[in-house]
Amino acid sequence: MFESAELGHKIDKATYDKEVPALREALLEAQIDLSNAPDFQVIVLVGGVDGAGRGETVNLLNEWMDPRYIQTHGMGEPSDEELERPMMWRFWRALPPKGRIGVFLGSWYTWPILNRALGKTKVADLDQSLERARRLEKMLTDEGALVIKFWLHLSKEKQKKRLKLLEKNPKTRWRVTERDWQHYKMYNKFRSIHESVIRHTSTAEAPWIIVEGEDERYRSLTIGKVILEAIRKRLDDASNKPAGTHAAPLLPSIDNLHILKTLDLAQKLEKKKFESELEKYQGKLNLLTRHAKFKEITVIVMFEGNDAAGKGGSIRRITGALDARQYQVIPIAAPTEEERAQPYLWRFWRHIPRRGRVAIFDRSWYGRVLVERVEGYCRESDWMRAYGEIIDFESQLARHNIVVVKFWLTISKEEQLRRFEDRQKSGFKRFKITDEDWRNREKWDQYEQAICDMVDRTSTEIAPWTLVEANDKNFARIKILRTLCERIEGALKK
Repeated sequence: MFESAELGHKIDKATYDKEVPALREALLEAQIDLSNAPDFQVIVLVGGVDGAGRGETVNLLNEWMDPRYIQTHGMGEPSDEELERPMMWRFWRALPPKGRIGVFLGSWYTWPILNRALGKTKVADLDQSLERARRLEKMLTDEGALVIKFWLHLSKEKQKKRLKLLEKNPKTRWRVTERDWQHYKMYNKFRSIHESVIRHTSTAEAPWIIVEGEDERYRSLTIGKVILEAIRKRLDDASNKPAGTHAAPLLPSIDNLHILKTLDLAQKLEKKKFESELEKYQGKLNLLTRHAKFKEITVIVMFEGNDAAGKGGSIRRITGALDARQYQVIPIAAPTEEERAQPYLWRFWRHIPRRGRVAIFDRSWYGRVLVERVEGYCRESDWMRAYGEIIDFESQLARHNIVVVKFWLTISKEEQLRRFEDRQKSGFKRFKITDEDWRNREKWDQYEQAICDMVDRTSTEIAPWTLVEANDKNFARIKILRTLCERIEGALKK
């Protein structure tokens, strides 16, 4: 696999000096064109063996390009803040917006490779990390991102020569560390792992480009030209967007029977019983979140439901039991310009809390398979692939000791109408009702089908849906509090 990158490619100084000015000018023009028509972002990963020129390459790209349109991230050892969240959180936060270029020195491959080489993980762990990387890159490219992955390679002999040369020069001696020499001694082991990583993660959407790192001029020109060609090709493509993903069609209900129709919306809880249960479960929730082991987990509570189903009131019953310093309520509305410039899940990844805290989402990442699907705000291929992306997202959360509790609040069409009319009559509730709420009622059956498909495809063992019969607010609020306590209690016992 690396043989072609060990042939001793070289570029003479005259050729380099002649080609660089035109290349730099073309790269700057491509940056400007990209920023003027921000339909996609460019994500450049720079990986490779120690001493192959990764740092010099990143520095050179920053020198050649306009700093206003490029973001560089040196992803070293994760900070304490980053360790308290899933591994991918730090990369999601660093993604460039559309119209910009993000260069990553170190990526989602770095630590899985190191941990495997150092014997901290097993082959199965590495395989799982690579699968997550493939899914991430597939999602990014499906969202329109241009992902360019460079692997800078050196043979063992050339790596030793390069490290000695850097160490000999007082101006570059600082670049060579004891860790570099330790890794050199493990060269064969690293090479075997590198080959496996590249073989399993070089895909049609995001292929690895292997570049020989010995000759600085060859390396620089090659990488600059690849980036230019890739950006220019996308810019010059009239469609400018990847083709839609093909997926098997969803099966329609031929007997009009689905899970929402099995719910008993007539269930009620009398006021006296409600007050007793409310005190009981709010007290229990408070004690659970003050438990010593609660600092080892994170809780994400997510509310979806029919308009006027009582999400806000249910959230207030939860927050009423918590320390205000311990939770955050995140209302999700239509995406902002900043959020539209990023892949869909970015706006949710950014809000993942650290351990020992609770995040409450008032609506969520399920908007893509609900309102965006029904209202036609995205392509069919987008919401069809979203089911798998959401399951992958929630799986990453669960692997990091994050308890994901998902509630769908259901009310009847008649009860919704009564609440709408009540809100219109009440001065302090009128703000809750909008023209959009009335329009959504006209698509009740379409939303109902979307809800059933969502529950069917995304209710998993690690993040199951809890369907809440919400015609009676008292009954719904107690069911939500009881379920939340049970889920947290179960996590603390593990």
